[in-house]
Amino acid sequence: MTMVKLCGLYRPQDIAAANEAQPDMCGFIVDVPRSHRSIGLARLRELSALVDPRITRVGMFVDAGMETIISLAAEGIIDAAQLHGSEDAAYVRELRAAMRIGIIQAFLVRSGKDVARAQESPADMVLLDAGRGAGATFDWSLASGIARPFILAGGLGPENVAEAIRAVHPWGVDMSSSIEKDRVKDPGKMRAAVAAVRRTDGQLC
Repeated sequence: MTMVKLCGLYRPQDIAAANEAQPDMCGFIVDVPRSHRSIGLARLRELSALVDPRITRVGMFVDAGMETIISLAAEGIIDAAQLHGSEDAAYVRELRAAMRIGIIQAFLVRSGKDVARAQESPADMVLLDAGRGAGATFDWSLASGIARPFILAGGLGPENVAEAIRAVHPWGVDMSSSIEKDRVKDPGKMRAAVAAVRRTDGQLC
């Protein structure tokens, strides 16, 4: 079964739509000012409390202070942490030793060297991405160079996620900009994205 992550939720109505669509994970972009989807810690706490308990809550951080992530994990605000900056292996190991929730490390894929770096990550899971919220795909054939489960991201949406799953067989898929309309999450696209993954899994069984 391919895991589905809908990322960049930042309004209560986004949470309501996610609870209806029932992805496996929902993502919050925490204190990343360059993203219009960014939320502060107070809003994160507010939205996290609204998420259906069957959905894993993932906080996405870019070069954040480790103490912030550890605190949010200890409070039960997030169920997993996604690192999307320049965090190195030492940072990941130290964070892993300090908390019990899962760690996802994201890698921007431009060449096989990026995939090789992902292969060596000490994180629990790696995410292969085309760019931070760029809404573009990368050359999926590069993913064949990784020999560990991974989440595929970058330009995925209801229209092409089935093709992506059939092409690279990822552990999970992450969708954000492609499930938006006018820069806000679209409930219909969110439902369609999750349904497309479930339908594809059913066809591959």
